[in-house]
Amino acid sequence: MKSWIVAALVAAWAGPLLAGPAEPSDVDSAGRIRTQLVARNDVEISSEIAAKIDRLPLREGDAFARGALLVGFDCGLYQAQLAKAEATAAAANRQLGVTRELAKLHSVGAMDVAQAEARAKEAAADAAYMHTTVGKCEIRAPFAGRVAKRDAAAFEYVTPGKPLLEILDTGALEVKMIVPSRWLATIKPGSRFTVHVDDLGQDVDAEVVRTGASIDPVSQTVSLSGRVVGKAPRLLPGMSGWATFPGHP
Repeated sequence: MKSWIVAALVAAWAGPLLAGPAEPSDVDSAGRIRTQLVARNDVEISSEIAAKIDRLPLREGDAFARGALLVGFDCGLYQAQLAKAEATAAAANRQLGVTRELAKLHSVGAMDVAQAEARAKEAAADAAYMHTTVGKCEIRAPFAGRVAKRDAAAFEYVTPGKPLLEILDTGALEVKMIVPSRWLATIKPGSRFTVHVDDLGQDVDAEVVRTGASIDPVSQTVSLSGRVVGKAPRLLPGMSGWATFPGHP
């Protein structure tokens, strides 16, 4: 009697394993896959210098082109320090030239030339450092997109590392989803599919650009990333919908 009970319990426990993994929860009865649109580039812009914000022209939701000014700082002090460093470097170079000419006349020794060269290199390094610092007085957009969040205000004094803006690349949206791993037999980069965007109530064409690097051993699913084919200016990161692949499920 006890052996019969043990056998029944073992069968009940092993039944789900023998039946195989269930479909992932984001696949509906029609075989559509739940998807979400995400920005390929989602960047938080931070200050690299300590300075007062002079220009912050964009607000949340504003669009911008690549290379557009995002943040401008009041860098009068840094620019003055750059001018001083450049003047010092020019003087050190002139002194080096004079020292070398004197060395040809045996009026100074090799040690004097070496010291003049060291001073010239140090002054050039200081000038290069200040030139790099002044170059950080403006932050320009690395891509075209929109402002998702603004964490600072014009005329505010900020320190290095202070978050200023969060920007999104809205022109390069990716479609993220999880599919059964057995679909990899027919789905590969370049495979076309359709996405019904719930937020807009419209269908857009897309294609697979890459598959996940590993398969989840429990659910037997794998991640897929796609991109929207053609222009769809109304699409925004965070929108969701359903993807339909021809021939699936």
